[in-house]
Amino acid sequence: MKILLTGGSGMVGKNILEHSAAAVHEFLAPDIQELDLLSFAAVKSYLDKMKPDFIVHAAGRVGGIQANMANPVAFLLENLDMGRNLVWAARQCGIKKLINLGSSCMYPRNAQNPLKEEMVLQGELEPTNEGYALAKTVISRLASYISKETPEFRYKTLIPCNLYGRWDKFAPEHSHMIPAVIRKVHLAKLNGDKTVEIWGDGTARREFMYAGDVADCIHRCIKEFDTLPGLMNVGIGEDHSINDYYKAVAAVAGYTGAFTHNLTKPAGMARKLVDISRMTVWGWKPAIPLKDGIAAAYEFFKASYGDKK
Repeated sequence: MKILLTGGSGMVGKNILEHSAAAVHEFLAPDIQELDLLSFAAVKSYLDKMKPDFIVHAAGRVGGIQANMANPVAFLLENLDMGRNLVWAARQCGIKKLINLGSSCMYPRNAQNPLKEEMVLQGELEPTNEGYALAKTVISRLASYISKETPEFRYKTLIPCNLYGRWDKFAPEHSHMIPAVIRKVHLAKLNGDKTVEIWGDGTARREFMYAGDVADCIHRCIKEFDTLPGLMNVGIGEDHSINDYYKAVAAVAGYTGAFTHNLTKPAGMARKLVDISRMTVWGWKPAIPLKDGIAAAYEFFKASYGDKK
């Protein structure tokens, strides 16, 4: 098939393109000069011209707590506009298969874990990334509304847990937790620092999956699209504390210092573990253990940035 992949230069997109199954299809992965997702006219014109058979929407403005809190307007508007433009243009151009990537931020902050797909819109969102979560929720709903109104258009949403891996963003103003920890611990080791600071008390729990695994899942979704549920979590089914992740990165990096806690800093949701029942019944599971994933991400960081950042 001819598949349009948005966000091809991002972490998820890069992992999709370097997966061995990518050679089976013709992937279109335009950069912003070729396709401006913030312009509906540009998106519709591109789809009319290129006529893809299938769309994977992996583009988005992404970042950790620091980035979300500093730029809530951009996180809301850009993700909303990109998703709306692409999904609606796909509908108008007659493209009948689309996979939209949501986010576990869509779940209510106080929902009982593990987070089941039917919990979306059942409570208040986490304030530190509310704008991003609202945008992702709207696009997921738009995709499902189109499929309900016109069943021949099958627009489905995956909700991955937190991701990390090769091609991640490591700069603190943009990074999620694991790449931020990798950078902090690496620099602490390089500089001989005796301590590394953790935001909050470190007891908040998170589920992180290696980006190569989510890419594998997406390729399986493309191959077996007909049986894929309309809304499905993608995760590993277990979580760890923030303190645990710091220790795991330190072990991989060979850092032997101590950790301190800054209780004045935000830590986000107390827990965020997705329910993988639908995914398990569908028949896919991740393959990369945490230690191996962190090692691969750390090697990528050193090769890409070393002691420059």
